[in-house]
Amino acid sequence: MSLVIDDVAVRHDPVGPAVPLLFDSPHSGTRYPADFNFTCPFPLLRQAEDTHVDELFAMVPDMGATYLCALFPRSYIDVNRAPDDIDPAMLEGVWPTPVNPSAKSLAGMGLVRHLCRPGVPMYDGRLPVSVIQDRLDNYWRPYHDLLAETMDGLHARFGAVYHVNCHSMPSFVIGPERQSPDFVIGDRDGSTAERAFTRLVVDTLRAMGYTVRLNDPYKGVELVRRYSCPPRGRHSLQLEIDRRLYMDEETLEPHAGFQELRTNLATLVRTIRDYALERTARLAAE
Repeated sequence: MSLVIDDVAVRHDPVGPAVPLLFDSPHSGTRYPADFNFTCPFPLLRQAEDTHVDELFAMVPDMGATYLCALFPRSYIDVNRAPDDIDPAMLEGVWPTPVNPSAKSLAGMGLVRHLCRPGVPMYDGRLPVSVIQDRLDNYWRPYHDLLAETMDGLHARFGAVYHVNCHSMPSFVIGPERQSPDFVIGDRDGSTAERAFTRLVVDTLRAMGYTVRLNDPYKGVELVRRYSCPPRGRHSLQLEIDRRLYMDEETLEPHAGFQELRTNLATLVRTIRDYALERTARLAAE
C-alpha cells in the first residue's frame, strides 16, 4: 500500500509484517512544478537529480521496511538542507527571520539553489521571499512531516528505528589515477547512529567487493542530523552511491551494471533488516 501526498512524496508501506526500518530517497524526484521558472538548460538541471535511486531501492517494502520518496526535484527545494540555509544575496526582499547560510548555500547549492552548476545561474534574477516561503510550506515541510511521523510510529512500535537516507553522487577524482569510492557512508562522525549499525553497512558493502569510505567527503546533512538520536534508539545513516556503477552520467540512462547493483543492494537491505529485528528483539527482552 502507498500513501501519496500530491506531488510531494510517496510512502510505500511494507508488504507483510513491518520491521523497524525506514529508507528514504529525497533527491530522486522528477515532477518539475509548473512555477519552477528556471532559465538554465534543462539537461544540466537534471544532473542535480539522484536519478534512479528510487528504483534501485524499490524492493524495500517487500522486505518489511518502509520507503519514502520525494516526487519533486531537489533543485526546486532541497529537503536535505536546513530551512534557514538561505543565502540572503539570492533574495528579492528581506527574510522575516534570521538565516544561517552554510558554505553550500553561499556556493549556490543551499535550500534553494541559485546556481545550476558553478558559473551557470538557475534564474534570471533574485527570487522573491514569497516564492521560497511557498516552497517551504508546500514541499519541504510536508516531506519532513511525513518522515518524522513515520519514524516516530516505528520507534513507538519497536522501541528503536533504523533509517537509511539514500543518495547518489557524481564520480570524482580523489588523487592521481584514483577513482571515487563506490559508496560513501555518513553518520556525522558517529553522532547519528550506533557504531555497530555503521560498521555493519560498511563491512557488508566491502564484503561484496565495493570500495567504501566513511564520512569522507559526505558526512550526512539535515535528514540524518534532524531525526537521529542514538541514545534514544533513533539511528540514521546517509548512503551515497557512485553513479558510474549503474548509469551513464551524461544521458542518465541505466547501463548493464544497474541490475547487479540492485541485486547487491537487496542483500544489503536484508542484512540491515535482520540486524534491526535482532536489536529491537533484544530491547524488548531487556
